[in-house]
Amino acid sequence: MRQHPSGPPCPVDTAAPTTTKDTKVPISRRAILTASFALPAALRLQAEEPVSLDQLDRAAKGPLLDLGSLTEPVTIESMDLLQNGNEYLVRVRSKDGAEGIVATNSGWLGDTYPIFVNRIAPYLVGKDARQIETLLEEVLRPRITYKLQGLALWVCITAAEMALLELLGQVSGKSIGDLFGGVRRKQIAVYRASGKRGNTPEAEVDYLRKLVEETGASAIKFRVGGMMSNNRDSLPGRSEALIPLVRRAFGDQMTLYADSNSSYDAENGIRIGRLMQDNGYAFFEEPCRFDDLWETKRVADALQIPIAGGEQEFSLRRFRWTIAHRGLDLVQPDLHYFGGYLRSTRVALMAHAAGMQCTPHMSGWGMGYLNALHFMSYIPNAAAHMEFKGYSKIPFQCATSSLKCERGLIKVPTGPGFGVQIDPEFVKACRKVTS
Repeated sequence: MRQHPSGPPCPVDTAAPTTTKDTKVPISRRAILTASFALPAALRLQAEEPVSLDQLDRAAKGPLLDLGSLTEPVTIESMDLLQNGNEYLVRVRSKDGAEGIVATNSGWLGDTYPIFVNRIAPYLVGKDARQIETLLEEVLRPRITYKLQGLALWVCITAAEMALLELLGQVSGKSIGDLFGGVRRKQIAVYRASGKRGNTPEAEVDYLRKLVEETGASAIKFRVGGMMSNNRDSLPGRSEALIPLVRRAFGDQMTLYADSNSSYDAENGIRIGRLMQDNGYAFFEEPCRFDDLWETKRVADALQIPIAGGEQEFSLRRFRWTIAHRGLDLVQPDLHYFGGYLRSTRVALMAHAAGMQCTPHMSGWGMGYLNALHFMSYIPNAAAHMEFKGYSKIPFQCATSSLKCERGLIKVPTGPGFGVQIDPEFVKACRKVTS
């Protein structure tokens, strides 16, 4: 068990980290379970030496993209938000006639699109897409757009960023992974996650079996607690019964994860975490309120099981604090909620410097699994599995991968940009969204 130190107040601003002094932050290696269910090797913590805030800042420092082959400006002529039913796309065109079209987080853009249409896209038109890293920082300044901090802003910035990355990929001929320095993994292992709550433990086991049968996944995740429920379960005693039942049902060979979605205070998070620990679970996700970094750290300090989290986070500096003070063991930035590949890559690199693993939280709309797949293909510290939530409702073609989970693995597409082509007829049927 780690001693729970009282760290400095957690910063809440979101710009790139700025170092004031080389502050050493102690990191203790969390003990590894030695009972009947060993943790996956990929999640075992390797860093025992202290990591400094300076080290994290240096690890996250850019530039991140390899654009050396692009010697001429890629001037953005237009950037449009397109809608087809409940699905949203972003189409960006350069003055030289290149085009990039990507799916977005349609579930949220339906609510937040005025930010994209009125603030993000107009700023980028006329700029050189090669300056993407600077542009996506500067876009926060006009009309004090930074005051819109949170999911509403970052989902819109992500939509623009992914379109620009697709454009740069098309112009350079590089895949997303190659734009970020090179593909490390050509296929990714997945875990299937149940989003159900309120069903009986027996019914949940049956549903988990169905998910495994569909994909051949060697890892599964399910929900415990009542989601933002102040320690109330969805059914009395459900979580306490479900945790050992899933282990018995799937045996020692299955990697098990569980997610409380901010259900518990620290005391109850520790109690549930110990039950998971006793049954050989590989991580416990978001045990406490997502914005209470300190309660989450108390749980992490008290347990041997790795603690995962970060899907709701929008501040790079709060991630920095959490990594430096070991408030988590596995970081899970959401590519859409957190602001895209560039910011999420900086989180992954900070985590890597601290000897920690990273896997993205996967937004379920659009082609979120494709976005997560490319991210996992190039980061240096990818965890054992990434989440997989099914298939896109947007029709597309991909010549280099089925993008289906087969025997628990998905092949990463190759080719320029994201490596897929959205059906031209689907695009043609879209309408342009305006303010």
